[in-house]
Amino acid sequence: MRGGPAGSPGTAGCRQGGRREGTGRRGSCPSIHSRFGAANAAARGPVGEAISGPRGYNPIVAESVLVRITQAPLDPAEALSFVADPTAGGMVLFSGTVRDHSDHGAVVGLDYEAWEDQADARLRAIAHEMCDRWPVRKAALLHRTGTLDVGEISVIVCCSASHRAEAFEACRHGIERIKEDVPIWKKERLGSGDARWVMGS
Repeated sequence: MRGGPAGSPGTAGCRQGGRREGTGRRGSCPSIHSRFGAANAAARGPVGEAISGPRGYNPIVAESVLVRITQAPLDPAEALSFVADPTAGGMVLFSGTVRDHSDHGAVVGLDYEAWEDQADARLRAIAHEMCDRWPVRKAALLHRTGTLDVGEISVIVCCSASHRAEAFEACRHGIERIKEDVPIWKKERLGSGDARWVMGS
């Protein structure tokens, strides 16, 4: 993590998020690897492979999934446009935004960083789960990195499905899985001038 304070989740050499500019040095992030490393990946099967759900709905095709990790602002209209499908009866979009407070006091902004190669793969695996477990037509999972101010969108999960119930359930599943399983972490910039690293997006 570039310039991260002592005690931050990563160490020097972790790349800040955004579009890829080369291959990250995996050996530089021991604390992240301990949670998201080879043992965890092996337990889940090959990254990017659809995880078998209780129903096994859709074969996964690249055109049905949009995944992006970027420093650019996220646009809900882009996600809604991507998941639009003439066979879908409903579209659901969740957008997570930077709020002005946390348990530790007033928040003036957040800094997001990601272990980008693994984060991208995990986002794709989650999108495949959504399509496999519900009759989802298309899914979009987008996440910001870099410096965000209060009110900015940090994450978008959007999907379309035949009916609203399936769309709501799949979208809820997507954001909950991102929070628990994607190697993205944030630094809360507090009004007091202090900063605090938090694991999970």
